Parts: sequence; structure tokens; C-alpha cells
Amino acid sequence: MPDAGRTGGLARVVPVNQRSHRWAPPPTSLMTDHYELTMLQAALHAGTAHRRSVFEVFARRLPAGRRYGVVAGTGRLLEGLESFCFGDEQLRFLADTGVVNRSTLDYLAGFRFTGSISGYAEGEAYFPSSPLLVVEGTFAEACVLETYFLSVLNYDSAVASAASRMVGAAAGRPCIEMGSRRAHEEAAVAAARAAVIGGFDSTSNLEAGHRYGIRTVGTAAHSFTLLHDSEEDAFRAQLESMGRDTTLLVDTYDVETAVRTAVALAGPELGGVRLDSGDLVTQAAWVRGLLDELGNRGTRITVTSDLDEYAIAALNAAPVDAFGVGTRVVTGSGAPTSSMVYKLVAREDSSGELRPVAKAARGKASVGGRKHALRRRDEKGTATHELVGIGGLPDDDGDDRPLMEDFVRDGELLDGWTGPAGVRRARERHAASVAELPRSARRLSEGDPVIPTVLGPEAPA
Repeated sequence: MPDAGRTGGLARVVPVNQRSHRWAPPPTSLMTDHYELTMLQAALHAGTAHRRSVFEVFARRLPAGRRYGVVAGTGRLLEGLESFCFGDEQLRFLADTGVVNRSTLDYLAGFRFTGSISGYAEGEAYFPSSPLLVVEGTFAEACVLETYFLSVLNYDSAVASAASRMVGAAAGRPCIEMGSRRAHEEAAVAAARAAVIGGFDSTSNLEAGHRYGIRTVGTAAHSFTLLHDSEEDAFRAQLESMGRDTTLLVDTYDVETAVRTAVALAGPELGGVRLDSGDLVTQAAWVRGLLDELGNRGTRITVTSDLDEYAIAALNAAPVDAFGVGTRVVTGSGAPTSSMVYKLVAREDSSGELRPVAKAARGKASVGGRKHALRRRDEKGTATHELVGIGGLPDDDGDDRPLMEDFVRDGELLDGWTGPAGVRRARERHAASVAELPRSARRLSEGDPVIPTVLGPEAPA
């Protein structure tokens, strides 16, 4: 189990180290849907595959009751884009299964994205219709990226959005991501990364630490206590191995006996105790009182046990120093997807002109034309509106903040968005973005997006 450690307030913690290690994912080109490649085949046959095209990722709405969303996964999808290629193994599979014909296989054999990608910086807050990612290239290049990009953005953003709500509810006390055993093994790594971008202090997932330089923490579970002939033997072994600053799990048997044993063995230097069951509000207060009575005023209390933002908020008045969160953060706390879509909004016509296009289906309509976005703020620097212009930037009143960043230019990945540096950057962007929102953004009660989105040329005064 993670140890909260002496982390202090989250605002002072940057949990990503400075290692230059870079992790490269395996080929991602088959992490897609069958119909992406059959569309490609038909477009190649029609002679339209190489028309210039603009695709956009956006969400028509936020999950029910949420006040804002958090963009996450951009760095991961850019890492995956670098390995989005069709080698011999992938081409052999497509040929053997008859997914596409020979001319399409020939095209895919030399596939490399040569277009440009821009969008909201990872960690940025977003709202309905925000142009989160803009992919510009040929139809052939951009079309085949749809499924992979959406699978990354939808999941990672759901986790980061949930994490951000939990961090807000924690009111400055550190949150630890510990949900690996509740997710697919690769999703667990993605969730740890996204949770840290959303403000979590650390993770229990070592692979996330290895790939992204995230701070990892952990001590012991109930099985370690049960392994030994007595709780005292288990505590002594852990203290001798890890030092007195470790966190001891005190609810395997009787909590009072465990706390007294822990203090007897470690004295006032005992780092922390963890509570994982029962009425945490009452129990935390009682344990704090007992620790203080025994002279351990500096010993921290970490609580776990199926926490979410509501449970964390309920513990606000309790003497808790850190929260360990598992299942609820890696599943988006009730919103496991962000419902983002990837739509063609402009394409080159037969005369070579770039024309806006839009889907008109009832309930799933899109707005044609390439989008640009600004965030309007009042005289105090508080966000008031999301301004989305079509075909160009909306009118700027002089203090609006541009939201679009360049990630890929003419097929070349720009520096600073991937690896450990990308996580640091995204975490910092998230903290600044949420601080800019109205205070009501932190409310856990259901409500509308905290600021409205203005789509089109009519910007508010």
C-alpha cells in the first residue's frame, strides 16, 4: 500500500523526476477499427484519399453533472503516433485476413503521418464543443488515426477529470493513485499518468514510474501482517526493513491494539498509519486522538477503502493527512469515458478548395469548418466564456487566453509534449487552468458547465 510520505501541500509537489529515459510503445497501427481501413481502401479507389482534410476531436457534452473536463492522453497518443506504422507482421495479418486489397497494402507499407496536429494542451480544462485536437493532413493519413486517438483521449481524460474532482475535494491534502489491480494492465499505467496530471501526488504503479518518471510509493498490505506469527512481528519486520518513517497498516485485527503496538515499537518517529475499513470519519478522529495521547503528534494518517470525491469531501473535517484512491479514479468515478468524437470538418473539393463539411444527423450534428479557441477572462483573471471561432480566431478583447498549441508540424513531433517532461508540463497546465475557473467549478453537486461555450462569430462583450 502506498505511503503518503512527507509531501506537504500538492501545490508544492512536482512528482515527476528529471530523468531523460524515453519509453517507446510497440506498433499502434492495428489498434484501430476494421472500417477505418476499408474506408481508406474505398477512398484510394475513388481517388479522394489524398484530398486535404481537417478532423477535430471534441465532446458534445460533459458527463452528467460535471462542471468541467480535463484533457489527458495527448502525450500518450503522440508517443503512439511515432510508432503508428505497418510493418511486415501487420501487413501479413491484413493480407491473410483479407481486410484490404493489394493496392491498399502497398499504400500502408509506406505509411507515415506527414500532416499537422494542434489542440488544447494536455491538462487544460475543457467544455462542450472545445476543439481538443485538430488533425490536418490527407484524408488517408488522418482517417486511420481516429480509433487510436479516441481510445487514448476518451479514457485518459475521464481519469484526469475524476482525479481533478478528487484533488479539489481533498483541499490540499495529497491523493495517491492505487487502482492498478482494478484495470487492464496497460490502462493501469495510463490511469496513473492521467491521475497525476489531474493533480494526484503519486502512484503505486511502478511501470508508470518507469515510463513517465512519476513518484511511486508503497509499503504493505494485510497479507504481510497475516504472514507473521503476530502483528508485532510484522510491524517490527517492516520497521527494521523500511525505517521508522514507514506507514503501518493498523486495521488487520484490532485498531487500538495495533496503534499502541506501532507506537511502542517506533516511538514518536513513526511515519504514519493507514486505515482501510470501517467508519473512516469516526475512526480517523479516534486514532488521531490516541496517537496524540501517546506522544505521536507527527505521525500521519492515510485512509483508503473505495474512496471517491464524495467520500473524500465527507472526510474534510477529519484529521486525515492523505487519501489512497483506487477503483473510482481508474474508472472515471462513474464516467469511464469522455464521449469524445472525431469528425471531418473540412476537406478539399475537386477544384482544390478547402470546404467546411458537417454531419446533420439529429442529436449528433457537427459544425463544419476548422475551429480556433480562446478563453475569455474578467478583470480578476477568472474565466467567463469558452470562445470557439470557425475558420479563424474569435475576436479577442485584449485579455483572452489562446488555447490551441502545436504538437506536430509537417509530420515532425515538436518537443516537450511526451515522456516525463510532458507529464510535468501537463500537470502544471492543469493546476493553472483549474485555478483560472470560477470557484463553483469545484462543487460536487450536479450542475451545468461552469462557463458557457460560444461557438461562432458572436463573442460576448
